[in-house]
Amino acid sequence: MRLVQIAGYLGSGKTTFLLALVQKLAENDKKVAILVNDMGEIPVDGKVMEKAGMKVKDIGGGCVCCTLSGSLMNTLLAIGREQNPDFIIIEPTGIAVPKNITELAQRVSKKVEISFGATITLFDTTRAEKLVTYDTLKRLISTQIKDSDIVALSKVDACDADAIKFSKEEVAKMNPNAEIINLSTKEGVGFEELASAVMEIEVSA
Repeated sequence: MRLVQIAGYLGSGKTTFLLALVQKLAENDKKVAILVNDMGEIPVDGKVMEKAGMKVKDIGGGCVCCTLSGSLMNTLLAIGREQNPDFIIIEPTGIAVPKNITELAQRVSKKVEISFGATITLFDTTRAEKLVTYDTLKRLISTQIKDSDIVALSKVDACDADAIKFSKEEVAKMNPNAEIINLSTKEGVGFEELASAVMEIEVSA
């Protein structure tokens, strides 16, 4: 199974994108497992996904990359042994660091077969200045972006060209090697490109 992470700060549009992505994968006859852990919002997100006909594994509680590391490892093992999907998509809490989740998955890969797909971080263009101005937020956002293969500038339909340009420049400073894609899941901008990347890209962890 190939592990794909959809990261990003709270409210960046991860769940909306994830819903559309999983539907796209299903249309391509891919078996998908979803692991969500967005703090107190998990039950709401889980119900939304279940209504769309998807199975969701709720860990519940704090951050998957720290307080629930044991639970995450056990969940990955169980999914690998019992379901063996083509893709396992993790939507971690908005304060999670992708690198830590990858390291946990590497340990699991010694017991079940796991390959690593693209790590995608959504960067909210409507809050770009705030995200890169406040020190605490900037440290978190920059860490997420540095761990990413692809950064999706989300909600581009809701901001002007200057905000998009500013967002792209800031992201490029944090990770000059990441591919940057404009995204509006609502309007379909950049979605097909991201979905193709998920299906095609395999990286070395």
